[in-house]
Amino acid sequence: MSDSDDGDTLLGDLHPYAKILPRHTELPARGVAHQELLSQLETMAQAEQKKWDTGQVSGTIYHGGLDHYAFLNRAFSLFSHASLLQRDLCPSGTKLEAEIISMTAKLLNGDVPATLKASDHVCGSITSGGTESLLSAALVCREVGRKERGIAVPEIVAPQTIHPAFDKASHYLGIKLVRVPLKGYLADVEAMEQHITPNTVALAASAGNYPWGLVDPLPELSALAVKRGLLFHVDGCLGGFILPWVERLGYRVPVFDFRLPGVTSMSCDTHKFGYGLKGTSVVLYRNPELRRHQYFSTAEWQGGVYASPTFQGSRSEGLSAAAWAAMVATGEDGYLEAARGVMQAATTMRKGIEAQPELQLIGDPTFLLAFSSEVVDVFHVNDFLSTKGWRLNGCQLPPAVHFCVTRPQARPLVAERFVEDLKAAVAYAKEKHGEPAKSGAMYGLSGSVEGQEMLTEGLKAWIDATYEP
Repeated sequence: MSDSDDGDTLLGDLHPYAKILPRHTELPARGVAHQELLSQLETMAQAEQKKWDTGQVSGTIYHGGLDHYAFLNRAFSLFSHASLLQRDLCPSGTKLEAEIISMTAKLLNGDVPATLKASDHVCGSITSGGTESLLSAALVCREVGRKERGIAVPEIVAPQTIHPAFDKASHYLGIKLVRVPLKGYLADVEAMEQHITPNTVALAASAGNYPWGLVDPLPELSALAVKRGLLFHVDGCLGGFILPWVERLGYRVPVFDFRLPGVTSMSCDTHKFGYGLKGTSVVLYRNPELRRHQYFSTAEWQGGVYASPTFQGSRSEGLSAAAWAAMVATGEDGYLEAARGVMQAATTMRKGIEAQPELQLIGDPTFLLAFSSEVVDVFHVNDFLSTKGWRLNGCQLPPAVHFCVTRPQARPLVAERFVEDLKAAVAYAKEKHGEPAKSGAMYGLSGSVEGQEMLTEGLKAWIDATYEP
């Protein structure tokens, strides 16, 4: 989260259009003209585009090209009305999604013979995003534990940095998630092994993790999974579509995919560095037997046989069409060139961070740069950067901020501007020593039980507020 915006809520003013656009809190007696509604939507879209079109937003906007988005919107529009639940009417969905899965599996080395058994065939499903991909993988872990080992409450062992979607999966699916303290900033393999119990069905780790963009020691965890006979999920939602290209460019990247024999599933977001529209992700499994644990079907309903491969039922084919179009249009050359630009910008920004003795770069990152400080309040740094239009993401344990570098930062002079503004931000933070930082307040709350309860209730109230007109 970033609370660099002004306003009374955690993320600023939730209703900035209340005074400039009509409010529709009930159905109008007469339908409003299309052009009028499009004008209202354009007003909001144009205002929000100004926030990210400068290239100063961490993550969020991964491609940034308006021509690219117009192309994807055209692809989406051709199938926006089609339901992927009804494949007899829409066999195009089968073609599009099967090809997305195949391309992603090969990108993540799902066709490397040396790591595959005769029964293996890396396969997968299209989901609505990284959260559903992780929910799906967790469901498979639960079902394997229940059906094959008779475990009532299966356990998944993961480092503390694993994405909160695993906490959500645990909450929804009745799984026990065991979060293990880190070794430095990475998963502690020995500690994770010590937390394995007879109820453990899976290990999970990241490539790279959200707070710091770091890749956990996956080869060692793969060996542990094989040794203990456990499933092993690698969360590549953030890094899955850029780390392969970063590796090809010659940067140091640990092995993170199906080349590791212990990896039984992976998640990879096409709507991030895959450059598709928001709302698609791929979850991959080492073989179809694992994937079948994800399916739901019933033959006893009066409406006939019902079956679905993911948590969703009806879903628009338009998003899958856009993801397919993005991948095929970009191609290997396009992804490689995009990664080159991202890494050049990230290198410039990294050198700028390392040049500030007051700041500490976290780990040995690639495309996502996190930094903390023992000298200044890092959230004062964030406060100043926000006044210059930068939107970083706040982290905690330790207090830190990060910037996920994407294509917009590869534009001329954007990274250089960040370096200059960062110097001024550190000077500002020195001047503000001892004063409370605006953007650090909510993170400080989580350091105590009382603070966690206050923050939790505040977040619930914020969620409530997002549904009020």
